[in-house]
Amino acid sequence: MFEHGEMTQQQLADKAGVTRQTIIAIEAGKYAPSLPLAFRIARAFNATVEDVFTYNSDSAEPQ
Repeated sequence: MFEHGEMTQQQLADKAGVTRQTIIAIEAGKYAPSLPLAFRIARAFNATVEDVFTYNSDSAEPQ
């Protein structure tokens, strides 16, 4: 997932409508976000889903 830059995990969580723990789990690869959540996270970065997340076909988890 994107580096936050100046945005904290809490700020990203607030913009995406989830908890900070959810953001931490996504970053750690322990949780794959739903498609709507992936779009909300991408929107928080003013980016596309493809810019924020990569898909590894060898793994079910986003990178």
